[in-house]
Amino acid sequence: MVVRVPMAMAAAVLLVVAAVVVVVEVAAAATYTVGAPAGLWDMQTDYADWVKSKTFHPGDSITFTYSPELHDVVEVIKAGYDACSSANNISAFRSGNDVVTLTAVGTRYFLCGLTGHCGNGMKIRVDVVAAKASSAPASSSASRAAAAGFAIMTTVAASLLLLQPAAVVVS
Repeated sequence: MVVRVPMAMAAAVLLVVAAVVVVVEVAAAATYTVGAPAGLWDMQTDYADWVKSKTFHPGDSITFTYSPELHDVVEVIKAGYDACSSANNISAFRSGNDVVTLTAVGTRYFLCGLTGHCGNGMKIRVDVVAAKASSAPASSSASRAAAAGFAIMTTVAASLLLLQPAAVVVS
């Protein structure tokens, strides 16, 4: 009996390459703790200052860490943000450790819905911008590791394709 291997091996290699691409994309996403390292989701942190040093891209996540007895997180539209109003909110979080994935380019608005907190500065505007091909910082060890892993897997995949036998005889 003759078993043809090339198609099966090629399919396996393509699956490995696809998995590596997914890993590279996940590794390139960043996670930010709002207000860190100096603060958290509280009334002492200057969020306008904190956000200035960040560049957010689709796939990144922001984590709000706070005491749920003292605060919450409410996503609102721009009008709600400007008016410090959580009425007609998009979503509300109350766990004390809320992770929000930034899925698309655009501006997202968050505030604390407890009376007086937003008016005292507990609100944040997050601008999500498109990622450029070379936007990954050179100092990111996760990005470097993902890129190295991708290069290794691509080389292995190419080698496997070149070494494939045309057929294997099984008795």
